Amino acid sequence: MINSKSPVTGPVLGIESSCDETGVAVYQAGRGLLAHRLYSQIKLHALYGGVVPELASRDHVRKLVPLLRQTLDEGGLKVSDLSAVAYTAGPGLIGALLVGASVARSLAWALEIPAIAIHHMEGHLLAPLLEEPAPGGEPLAPPFVALLVSGGHSLLVGVGKIGSYTILGDTLDDAAGEAFDKTAKLMGLPYPGGPALAKIAETGDPKAFKFSRPMTDRPGLDFSFSGLKTQVLLAWQGSDHAEATRANVARGFEEAIVETLAIKCRRALAQTGYRKLVVSGGVGANKRLRAQLAAAGEREGFQTYFPRLAFCTDNGAMIALAGSIRLAAGQTTGPEIRVQPRWDLQALPAVA
Repeated sequence: MINSKSPVTGPVLGIESSCDETGVAVYQAGRGLLAHRLYSQIKLHALYGGVVPELASRDHVRKLVPLLRQTLDEGGLKVSDLSAVAYTAGPGLIGALLVGASVARSLAWALEIPAIAIHHMEGHLLAPLLEEPAPGGEPLAPPFVALLVSGGHSLLVGVGKIGSYTILGDTLDDAAGEAFDKTAKLMGLPYPGGPALAKIAETGDPKAFKFSRPMTDRPGLDFSFSGLKTQVLLAWQGSDHAEATRANVARGFEEAIVETLAIKCRRALAQTGYRKLVVSGGVGANKRLRAQLAAAGEREGFQTYFPRLAFCTDNGAMIALAGSIRLAAGQTTGPEIRVQPRWDLQALPAVA
């Protein structure tokens, strides 16, 4: 990041292209989210049962510029109205990241405005700031604990202030979203597996199958879901494969994931002494996880913050918001096109 002495806080364009969603949005401090568009590649990758990186990159190339035009039209804006362009620079698929970074840097260069490289997980972490606080609730502000759960990540993060992050817990193998998807696939559910599994779990009996709550019987905040996945595989292989059994296994698995995440969140709050919890990422849209953590917050005196469901999965709005915050702090990025498929969240500069 480069510090500028004269930060500008006009409309910021955000571009998200880290995996299989193309997201574009415009956010302005003081005015909020002005427009956003999202294109999902689910149908494309469903043919292969998972994301194909090269196809994802090509589809970003096809969709990004039209989406950009549509988003500006939706917000009643021209490209000349933009003050900066923010883009996801990592972590993610390198080809997909390069598409977004190339368009963002080219646009910023042509308009002679700053570009801002954004960490994908910081975008998720800040996504609840797009929402108004619940009636009677406090606006979200550090310090807080963030649970970031998606297909590629399961992180517990201590947020002392924006940009100052401490990883409290990480996944040792499969992320929570990855475990959802792989478990769904082994039970014959269609792609994308996580939402399909959560859907059939709604009709399952939570007492029919009892799976372990991984790593909750020992101290620490790290996660491990590969063993749970194996338990489900053995239970499914030894069952009658009836639809009711499928729903029961799915419900038992979901209960195990949700309770494990909830236990670790409460431990993280106790360890830090913070009384605010942010839950974001694709798995953050899970109804049971939201309900359990909200209920725990009411019982134990901590406040929970969730982005709207559309902003749990990858989106441009969270990138535009993060870019606006960084821009206001005078933090922009050099002219080179650079992405980081792996990027330590703790390496980011703090926002003064």
